[in-house]
Amino acid sequence: MSVLTSPAAAGMASSAGRFVIEDWDNRVFRVNREAFRSEEVFQRERQRIWDHSWLYLGHESEVPKPNDFKARNLGGRPLIFTRDSLGRVRVYLNACPHRGTILCRETEGSARVYQCFYHAWTFANTGELVGIPDEAAYPPERSFVENNGLRSVPRMENHRGFVFISFDPHVGSLSDHLAEAADYIDLMADHAQGGLEVVPGTHLYGIRGNWKLAVENAMDGYHFSPTHVTFVEYLKSTGYVTSDEGGRAIAFRNGHSVLLFSGHGGRVGMQWEPRFGAEERVRTEANVKALAGRVGDARAKRISGTSRILFVFPNLILFDIEGLAARQLEPTAAGYTEVRAWELAPVGEDPAARALRIRVLGSFIGPGGLATPDDVEAYECIQRGVLATAGDSRPYVDWSDISRGMERESKGEPARSIDEAGLRSFWRHWNSIVEPVSR
Repeated sequence: MSVLTSPAAAGMASSAGRFVIEDWDNRVFRVNREAFRSEEVFQRERQRIWDHSWLYLGHESEVPKPNDFKARNLGGRPLIFTRDSLGRVRVYLNACPHRGTILCRETEGSARVYQCFYHAWTFANTGELVGIPDEAAYPPERSFVENNGLRSVPRMENHRGFVFISFDPHVGSLSDHLAEAADYIDLMADHAQGGLEVVPGTHLYGIRGNWKLAVENAMDGYHFSPTHVTFVEYLKSTGYVTSDEGGRAIAFRNGHSVLLFSGHGGRVGMQWEPRFGAEERVRTEANVKALAGRVGDARAKRISGTSRILFVFPNLILFDIEGLAARQLEPTAAGYTEVRAWELAPVGEDPAARALRIRVLGSFIGPGGLATPDDVEAYECIQRGVLATAGDSRPYVDWSDISRGMERESKGEPARSIDEAGLRSFWRHWNSIVEPVSR
């Protein structure tokens, strides 16, 4: 497995820019809080990141049957995510080619055609313009009809059921973008021979905070014990002992990173813990045995012996911990972020296992769980707090510290899950796009 070389080991020089200070001589990494507050920065992100990167749209199982569709916004643009009448997954801009009206106004459903309510232009879900009132008023050439079909997004690729799109027709390949993160998506997809499917239902909520705070929180193992103390105490009451020993933070190219944990998780079933009961222990042992027969002992051990949180730059967070889940970030302003989350599960899973999976994941990262409400409170408290130091010119006052673990990293030691190596990797990549570093 290829990972980023430690910046210290690679001899990276200290650097200082408008937003990021990286000082390896003093083991200090700081981020200017203006990056969380500024609408100017937000607009630059929209232009340089969201308009030109690969973005996670959704899982193909969300549109399982021909004609199924979902309407959702991504990168500030309304889209139609559909499986057309021929069974192909398609993604269209949700705007009528005629005058730009939102074409699909329902959030989900099944439709062979989309008809604009404004002038009744009608489009097949395969993209063709199939109906124009008073068609004789328009040019008779076939090219007029051909040039006014639904507009597909410039790029779409599917990796193991996970659908990514880009608004940049010249963006590099998805495989190049995912780099080492692809293997960790595969670890999740390998859970079941028949693949994964999204459990019906979407957890949709808004955060009065910057999207980068959601990234930081997901990849910050340091906050887990103090912020989620209720959940930690609950685990202890069931006989499970929490520990960060053996946990690691690994940074990849392109701003991606992963936290690895050895402990509870939803890798192949719920893994056995006393709180899941004897029936789940039997089921999990059978699942692990079948997994080893399918992917080999070494890979089966990686899948079933660790749990993971993976961040794929810029908007996808995958949880393989208290169940399997995907979280999608959609920033709408410097201080506001919409989040969609879905639970994933093996296709054809035993109903009893599925019911347990839903209950356990909901108790952790669901809307009333023991983790997500804590995290949302943290995001919003930070967003309010960074206003306190706005415009303060004193050295380092208006800067957030992300230095944890640099001393270990400088010695060539692996970053622990409670270190901030993944956060630093994210900020380096973000900075290289938004505000290239001056050296």
